[in-house]
Amino acid sequence: MASEGAKVLARQRQAVILEEARRTGAVRVSELVARLGVSDMTIRRDLDVLASRGLVEKVYGGATANLGKSTDEPGFEAKSEQQQAQKEAIAALAAGLVRPGTAIGISAGTTTWTFARALDSVPGLTIVTNSIRVADVLRESGQPERTVVLTGGVRTPSDALVGGVAVASLRRLHLDQVFLGVHGMAEGPGFTTPNLDESETNRALVEAGRKLVVLADHTKWGIVGISTMADLEEADVVVSDDGLPAAARETLAEHVGELVVADVNEAEES
Repeated sequence: MASEGAKVLARQRQAVILEEARRTGAVRVSELVARLGVSDMTIRRDLDVLASRGLVEKVYGGATANLGKSTDEPGFEAKSEQQQAQKEAIAALAAGLVRPGTAIGISAGTTTWTFARALDSVPGLTIVTNSIRVADVLRESGQPERTVVLTGGVRTPSDALVGGVAVASLRRLHLDQVFLGVHGMAEGPGFTTPNLDESETNRALVEAGRKLVVLADHTKWGIVGISTMADLEEADVVVSDDGLPAAARETLAEHVGELVVADVNEAEES
């Protein structure tokens, strides 16, 4: 129990450190020690963890935010190894929002791919996706009463199908819910992606749905891609995890219809 508590505290500290690094561009170990009331060794270990995830770059005396370029787009395999526990917890909560017999859309991404794997208990779904990976997961599940529609298009590094063909097919559809994965989310830019063609395709997917559910783990907060897929206000629900900083929760609660936060420890225990 003590190690679990320490894990929670570490995650909370790291979320605070990351939020401050993204807000100011850099953080100093001495300032974080004073603010968080822990030793400099503890802060340095937190920075090591954040650096190993590629979220900060360690420098002498502290770290700088590693926001990356607005056009950077990691491949599917690289992204699938990040925040796995958070994605599983988000996926389980999001699957509970899906009603049997409805038509839903699922965008490309590792969080939405994890979500697709959690849908086996929901019968009678018609699922539209522009993700080859999502379509493969749904096909392999062997659900006999499920219809899977895969759009055409040009393949991206994230195994999304994008471009004019995908957009044209989506604009003729009417879906009950759309589940959108994002590269980043922030006040102002909203939900963003580093791929211009994927942005256009995802906007068409969003417009096809009566309800928008965004799936985004806490590391997506403060990240801004080159193109906006949807404004924060367009989201009926945002499902994130308990690593999301308090300031981010307040901002999202002001702009989105509903913020749902998954308890990662609880999901791992179950």
